[in-house]
Amino acid sequence: METSNGSSGTDFILLGFSDRPQLEHVISVVVFIVYIVTLVGNTAIILVSYLDAQLHTPMYFFLSNLSFLDLCYTTSIIPQMLANQWGPKTSITYGGCVLQFFFVLDLGATECLLLAMMAYDRYAAVCQPLHYTLIMHPQLCQKMVLTAWLSGLASALIVCFLTLKLPRCGHQEVDNFFCEMPALIKMAYVYSKVIEIVVFALGVVFLFVPLTLILISYGVITQAVMRIRSATRWQKVLNTCGSHLTVVILFYGTITYIYMKPQNTISQDEGKFFTLFYTIITPSLNPPIYTLRNKDVKSALRRILWMKKCSAKS
Repeated sequence: METSNGSSGTDFILLGFSDRPQLEHVISVVVFIVYIVTLVGNTAIILVSYLDAQLHTPMYFFLSNLSFLDLCYTTSIIPQMLANQWGPKTSITYGGCVLQFFFVLDLGATECLLLAMMAYDRYAAVCQPLHYTLIMHPQLCQKMVLTAWLSGLASALIVCFLTLKLPRCGHQEVDNFFCEMPALIKMAYVYSKVIEIVVFALGVVFLFVPLTLILISYGVITQAVMRIRSATRWQKVLNTCGSHLTVVILFYGTITYIYMKPQNTISQDEGKFFTLFYTIITPSLNPPIYTLRNKDVKSALRRILWMKKCSAKS
C-alpha cells in the first residue's frame, strides 16, 4: 500500500511547516546553518577539553558530556527534518519514528539532570573552594553522569512504551517536524489518563526537581558572591556561573512550557516554534555562550593552536 507521497502505509507523514511553504524554505536554510554551527562548536569543546590538560576538571567533564549530548540530540532530528523538506518525501518509517522519539526523550531527560549536576558543581566550586577537589572527585563525577544517562534511558523506555501502545486508528500524520511525544499523543483517538499521570510524574522528576535544585544552588551562590570582596574573583565567578545559568534559562524555559502546560491550551504553530527553539537553536547556542564568556576555553584554544603552529614549523 502506498500513500500519496510515495511512502508505505506503515510510514508516518511528518507535516512540519508544510502549511507555510515559503516559511518552510527559510526555516530549512536556517536549521542547516545552525546544525553546522552546532557540530563545529560542540565538537570543538569536546576536543579542547580532552586535549588541554588544564581543562581536565569536573566543570569541563560535565561540559564535554553536555556537548556530546547536544550533538546526538540535534543529529537525531535535523538530518531527517532536512531530508523531508528538501526531498520528494515527507515520510519517516515506523522504526525510524520510534528511534527518533526514543532518542529525543532519552537525551532531553538526560540533559535536564546534567544541567542540575553542573549547577551543583558550580556550587561546590564557589561555596566550598577549599574542599572542591575532595567533593567533586573523578569517581563522583563519573557516577553522576552515568546516573543522568541511565535515568534518561529509563524514562524514555517508559514513555515510549505507553505512547506507542495508543491506538491510532490509521492516523499517520504527525503534525510536527519530528516524532515528538505531544504530536504522537494527539494522533491517538483515545484519551489516556495513565500517560497523562506518567508524563506529569516524569515532568516533576526531570523538570521541576532539577530546576528547583538549580535555583537553590544559585541562591546559595548568590549569597556567597555578595560576600566576595575581590573584584577579580567576583568577575570570574560571574563568568563561569553566568554561562551555565544562561543555558539553563534557555533550555528549561522552553521545554517546561511545552511539556508541563496542558496540551489542549497550546496551538500547533506555537508548539512547533517552541520545540524548534529548544531542540535545535539552544544546542547551537551552548558553545558560544560557554566560550565567549569563558577565558579558560579561549586560552586553551590559543594554546592548542599555538602548539599546532609550532609543530608545523618544526
